[in-house]
Amino acid sequence: MSAPSQPSMALQIGLVLFPRVTQLDFTGPLQVFSSLPGANVHLIWKRIEPVTSDSVLVLTPTTSFADCPQLDVICVPGGFGTDDMINDEEMLAFLRKQAPGAKYITSVCTGSLVLGAAGLLKGFRAATHWTAMDFLSAFGAIPTKTRVCVDGNRVTGGGVTAGIDFALTLVSLLHDQKTAEAIQLRLEYNPAPPFNSGSPDTAPPEVLAFMKDRIAQAQIRRGEMIDRAAARLG
Repeated sequence: MSAPSQPSMALQIGLVLFPRVTQLDFTGPLQVFSSLPGANVHLIWKRIEPVTSDSVLVLTPTTSFADCPQLDVICVPGGFGTDDMINDEEMLAFLRKQAPGAKYITSVCTGSLVLGAAGLLKGFRAATHWTAMDFLSAFGAIPTKTRVCVDGNRVTGGGVTAGIDFALTLVSLLHDQKTAEAIQLRLEYNPAPPFNSGSPDTAPPEVLAFMKDRIAQAQIRRGEMIDRAAARLG
C-alpha cells in the first residue's frame, strides 16, 4: 500500500505596506489573491501599527518584518512613498532576505523601483508606472512598456490599475489559467473605461502636458532619490 499523500503547504503571499502607498496598487491584487484557494495573504510592515496610504484609507499590517514567514510571493506596491523606501535600509534588507526563498518576486506600479533599489531587478525586464519608466535603468533593469511583464520569476505590473492584470497573471502562473479566469469572472473584471486617456500614448496632448507639468517637481525629487539609491547599490 502506498503512503497517503501529504497535504500541500499553503501558499504564502506577502504585500508590503509603507506610508503613502497607493491603496489601489495593493487592494486590487489583494482582492485577487484573497480569492485564491489555499493562499495565506500577509500585509507586512516594519511594525504592527497603522500605515497611512496616499488616500484617507489607513491600513493595518498583519505581520511585521521580523515575524514574517518565508514568502512564496513577495509583492511591493507603488505610491509616493516609494521615493522614501528606495533608500530605506530596513525595507531593502527585508526584501533581500526574502528574495532567495521566494518563488516569485513582484511589484505593482512604482514598487518596481524599490525592487530595483534592493538589487533584485538587475538584468531583468520590468514594468512600472509611465512616470517612472526612465528611472528603472538606474538599477540595471530593462524598462518594458506593458501592463504586465514576466521575466523568469520576476513579475511586474504597470501603473496602479494594472495591479489586477498583474495579480490575475500571477494566479495563472501559481495555479492555472482556469482559476485565474474564474477569479476574473467573480470580480467581473471587464474594464471599459469612459475615456481613452489611460496611457501617455493615447491621452490627448493637452492632458499629457498638464500631467507632466503637475508632477515636474515630484519627478525632480524622485530623480535625486534614485541617484542616491543607485550610487549606494553600486
